[in-house]
Amino acid sequence: MAGNDFDEIRGRGAPGATPPGCGPGSGRRPQQKDDRHPSAGWGAAMSVGKVLLRSGQVMSGSKSMLTMNHENGGFDCPGCAWPDDRSGLHLDLCENGIKHVTWEMTKDRVDRAFFEQHTVTELSGWSDYALEKQGRLTEPMVYDAETDKYVPISWSDAFVLVGDTLRALPDPNMASFYTSGRLSNEATFLYQLWAREYGTNNLPDCSNMCHEASGRALQAALGTGKGTADIDDWDAAELIIVMGVNAASNAPRMLTALAEAHRSGAQIVHVNPLKEAASRRTIVPHEFGSMATFHPTPTGTLDIQPRIGGDLALLRGVAKALFEWHAEDPTVIDTSFIADNTHGFDDYRSCCEAEAWTEIVHQSGVTEVEIRNLADLYRKSSRTIISWCLGLTQQEHGVDTVREIVNLLMMKGNIGRPGTGPSPVRGHSNVQGNRTCGIDHRPTTEFLDALASECNFDPPRAHGLDTVATIKKMYDHKVSVFVGMGGNFAMATPDPTYTFEALRRCSLTVHVSTKLNRSHLVHGTNALILPCIGRTERDEQRSGPQSISVEDAMSRVHLSRGSKKPPSAHVLSEPAIIAGLASATLPHSSTDWQAYIDDYDRIRDTMSRVIPGFENFNSRVRERNGFRISQPARELDFHTPSGLAEFSCASMKDVLPPIGYLMLGTMRSHDQWNTTIYSDNDRYRGVKNLRTLVFMNQADMTRLGVPELGAVDITSYAKDGSTRQVFSYTAVAYDIPAGNAAGYMPELNVLCPIGDYSNQSGQPLMKHLTVKITPAGLG
Repeated sequence: MAGNDFDEIRGRGAPGATPPGCGPGSGRRPQQKDDRHPSAGWGAAMSVGKVLLRSGQVMSGSKSMLTMNHENGGFDCPGCAWPDDRSGLHLDLCENGIKHVTWEMTKDRVDRAFFEQHTVTELSGWSDYALEKQGRLTEPMVYDAETDKYVPISWSDAFVLVGDTLRALPDPNMASFYTSGRLSNEATFLYQLWAREYGTNNLPDCSNMCHEASGRALQAALGTGKGTADIDDWDAAELIIVMGVNAASNAPRMLTALAEAHRSGAQIVHVNPLKEAASRRTIVPHEFGSMATFHPTPTGTLDIQPRIGGDLALLRGVAKALFEWHAEDPTVIDTSFIADNTHGFDDYRSCCEAEAWTEIVHQSGVTEVEIRNLADLYRKSSRTIISWCLGLTQQEHGVDTVREIVNLLMMKGNIGRPGTGPSPVRGHSNVQGNRTCGIDHRPTTEFLDALASECNFDPPRAHGLDTVATIKKMYDHKVSVFVGMGGNFAMATPDPTYTFEALRRCSLTVHVSTKLNRSHLVHGTNALILPCIGRTERDEQRSGPQSISVEDAMSRVHLSRGSKKPPSAHVLSEPAIIAGLASATLPHSSTDWQAYIDDYDRIRDTMSRVIPGFENFNSRVRERNGFRISQPARELDFHTPSGLAEFSCASMKDVLPPIGYLMLGTMRSHDQWNTTIYSDNDRYRGVKNLRTLVFMNQADMTRLGVPELGAVDITSYAKDGSTRQVFSYTAVAYDIPAGNAAGYMPELNVLCPIGDYSNQSGQPLMKHLTVKITPAGLG
């Protein structure tokens, strides 16, 4: 089985053989061209049409577009967490959202007949695209080691297997409960309640790999783990700085906000090592006049391209320029805001003044002139938002960098006023809601006290395991039961060779999923696949049709209700699955799990008494557009030890790779959502028929003797001195600073060692890898 794994044949490859990657692998000749058309527009419309035709969902898929992201009976897109339009827009959707929904709505089924025909060993050799393309899971399955196949199991027997296994563990901390961002608020609350009533805070989640740095930085600086800006602030801002994200692929509905900001006269600065499609122009699909006339709107006014890891130095340079100008013009810095609301400003000023411009330029990779131009834009703006994503957080010093963003905002009082504030771009729908509703391996005392009072048990107080720590404990046989609630854990995590072995050392792995994926094939001694309904589908319980709620990236909570028929009579909702597992695990629980499932309003009633900001949950969430969770920091109420917003003064670090090495970051292609891959194309980067590639600066390619579309081997160098390699990847020239490179996840996850994670956040360094690139066969 191990010999057929992704790690061996699809991601790493072998010397002299080009690895096919995780997509469909058409076998067609790779192509790359300079593709500068506007984002979204007709390119997106044609791409969506092809997806609908391939899936056979032209009618039902088109109908679903009319209810996606709509209040009062619509369902929330299971894709990105960008806020829904609140003005009644009838097509508040994007290309990736439609692909995501259509991929889930497929008529194909993975039933018992499918599993009878294929062993796990055989399926392990399939591409990830091929696995997911087989369709929706239809009934619970359990692994049979004798036949090397999954076979049917009843829901009751599946629940008993999990419950008996968990109760037999000598220590509850030998189990870990992972969460993907797709889980609803109600299911999230039940999931953490099950884990904590069982006796552990081992609640790793996808935030541990994505935005953990953001939450820790914002909590330390402002007393909240969330941004303070709302979507209305984006409309009111004079300057929007977007860092470390290609919105055209990762948050496409953000393009509408950028286009509207540009029309209002705002300056829009994109800070990213790669010059991406989102910084150019867009044609917003629901603007029919623009579509009909092919009329694009700019989505950016300036591009800044720091080196990978150079964002902290860039921001420090902007602050230094402001301090220099303040000596001549006292209005440059909002000293009143600082005096009334902040702590540590004098230390921060000393820190900035001590930095030499030569070192700032050296570490950022951006000229002093460019930095001063950006600083001048910031100086002239009275209302500024700074937004960021994984390009900043998946680095060694991600927490320091996000805190520097807050430092910069505080210097001009850009917190707590309309049109201002920090605004992290959360990637997955409801990933922020997961954290709000209790998925946190480091829960606060206040949350645990409220949970204990309301739910009549004493929850564990010791911190649990995050994602990387869970993998290490599984590898060391100290965690033996792994439960995955959604997602594709095996492919989303770093170092697949290590992670796959860790999962295989478990006594039981359990995955709640909608479709077949790699994680089902990299399993423990015992393994369960438990199928659940999707966001688009009806959830019928004893009290009638149910709605669930989600929280968007800007703290607004609203209802979602699916209308499509589930793929099988034998799939359950996520809350029902969790309640069944919990009842089997905790036979003497004081929690009436069945009552919660009979009527989700009962879950929300309990949540309203446990979670701050969810008071009167059931009534408020039924209001038009739901409600926004209270943000004390927006009201200049900072829940920090000092009661003030905290300046930080992190020293700049040396982020340059050693001479002869490059710094590499992983990212998604455009035709991809998380680990789900729709094709081998990346329309916005001009790539066709290719996923096992590395984007490089042309000067680096020339220096290394690598021709365009030439084959290269890539070696990564871990903190502990170990190396990892991929072979015969295709080098593609791109607009990226010299000394930097980029390629796709999950293929290049093999280059990220399990031990290379940020000491500040625990996040794997997916965008901060030291590598050498050589012509294939010459390394």
